[in-house]
Amino acid sequence: MPAQAEPSDAAATRSSRWPDLRKRVLSAALLVPAAILCIWLGAEAWAALMAAAVALLAWEWVRLCGFSTHRLPGLAVPILVLAAGTLAVEAAWGWAMALLAAGFAALWAFGRPAGEPRARSGAWLAFGVVYIGLAGIALIHLRGDTAAGRGNVLFLFLVVWASDIGAYVAGRRFGGPKLAPAISPNKTWAGAAGGLASAMLIGLLAAAAIAPAGLGIGRVLLVAAVLAVLAQLGDLFESWLKRRFNVKDSSALIPGHGGLLDRLDAVLAAAPAAALFGALLGAGTPLWH
Repeated sequence: MPAQAEPSDAAATRSSRWPDLRKRVLSAALLVPAAILCIWLGAEAWAALMAAAVALLAWEWVRLCGFSTHRLPGLAVPILVLAAGTLAVEAAWGWAMALLAAGFAALWAFGRPAGEPRARSGAWLAFGVVYIGLAGIALIHLRGDTAAGRGNVLFLFLVVWASDIGAYVAGRRFGGPKLAPAISPNKTWAGAAGGLASAMLIGLLAAAAIAPAGLGIGRVLLVAAVLAVLAQLGDLFESWLKRRFNVKDSSALIPGHGGLLDRLDAVLAAAPAAALFGALLGAGTPLWH
């Protein structure tokens, strides 16, 4: 009965082409509404969300490195990133950065407990302090701008989400040469191009909707492209990191759908650049102006 087998074969082909589509949709359904609501409510709600996010990210990072947050040195990672975030909420940016730098240096030098193998050195713990802490400070800084903060954070997230979705759809649809087969076998150059194009298009539409006055198309496209490239590099870094530690997901925090690091890897990479753009442009200025 070959004619009756075709629908089943077609369904199997579609399933193999989009193996984690359900996972991505469910993750978005959990994370996107909470993020948009807190962005909209204001800096205080956003800071509270960031505190919860960096605490969970730090917990995942410590476990990924083979340590525990119940005792030092692993416990130092969430303490440091939360303390830096608290200083950032108070606009003590210099002190926040100094704390991250000091925590990084201390864990790098003294983070390996006596008798532990060198593979579990404090170097990875130290990197987590900067990797997570810097992104947390950046996101607090962006939203803390009362005039342009809401629009700038929305722009960042829309560009990152568009990059992720565009890369996924284009990669699955067109396939082709692999982008970095040793790191992430499923990523392709077609996917990277699709993610970049999607991010630039959505960035342009978002900028036109949020702050159309004085809109410079070239600048919007450039800023969106930079953020999209960094987002894709962040995704690749997370893939490499999981191979380095021989794990499938950063945790099982989202049941059946991986951890928060798996979902926010692109944001962690792009947020510091967005905050730097905002700082260079000055308060009250959209990132694309």
